[in-house]
Amino acid sequence: MDLAALLDRIAGDVSADIGRGAVADYIPALARVAPRRFGMAVAEVDGSLHGTGDWEQPFSLQSMSKVFTLALALSHGEGVWARVGREPSGNPFNSLVQLENEDGIPRNPFINAGALVVTDELARHGDAADALLGFLRAECGRADIHVDPEVAASEAAHADRNRALAYFMASYGNMRHPVPSVLDQYVRQCSIAMSCADVARSALFLARHGVRDDGTRLLDSSAAKRINAVMLTCGTYDAAGEFAYRVGLPGKSGVGGGIVAIVPGRCAVCVWSPGLDARGNSVAGVSALDRFTTLTGWSVF
Repeated sequence: MDLAALLDRIAGDVSADIGRGAVADYIPALARVAPRRFGMAVAEVDGSLHGTGDWEQPFSLQSMSKVFTLALALSHGEGVWARVGREPSGNPFNSLVQLENEDGIPRNPFINAGALVVTDELARHGDAADALLGFLRAECGRADIHVDPEVAASEAAHADRNRALAYFMASYGNMRHPVPSVLDQYVRQCSIAMSCADVARSALFLARHGVRDDGTRLLDSSAAKRINAVMLTCGTYDAAGEFAYRVGLPGKSGVGGGIVAIVPGRCAVCVWSPGLDARGNSVAGVSALDRFTTLTGWSVF
């Protein structure tokens, strides 16, 4: 299959959706991103890399980073699962509603409350954002991957809801480190800037059933399978059912406009287009992944 030509075709097929939706204006630095950008990259397990559009343009990872921090936390053991669930939330990604009813235990690691717990768990082994940067640089082969200081400052200045989530969980004993420290690490991990090519290559360990770029194993195949499963059921906020219906792949979105998806045993895909739907997922990104699985026939179903 000529994946380069396929990606060019997909870009044309979804052109009407590029620019639809709204950028994440509650983070001022993201509000300034041009909404009509579009890039898509596919990294195959044999190392081949293909892309179209703005596939080499860095953008803010935001919640896509949660996949990688979860994997790093699980590489130290499964203790995190005692502190966070694995069920879809059915509520917005920054909701406080379920935490009180469920004694400060977040529904899953991909909503903001759950991701804060994962960051807190990873912080037991050092600075979580630094660990994530080191991992991403190694997997994509780019030593210049960095935290975007403008995005980090903007996000930190508008982090009241995340701060509230963290303190609320701390009141139930579900935070191990001081909230300001965890929040700083969380903001920096979300503010890492990468391109579609970088993200696709970095996520290949999930397509390789836990094996890293250098051939070493980050996770056993069972743990990699479980991350993919949680991505499928919880990775696109409260639109996970619709994403599974349309795309049929494990995926994780971010309000920077990116979505990373995994075809186990074949490839990792990353698409970026900043216009978001009401649930925080890229409008053109979901359409592009829908076309990708339709045209390739690659799906977990």
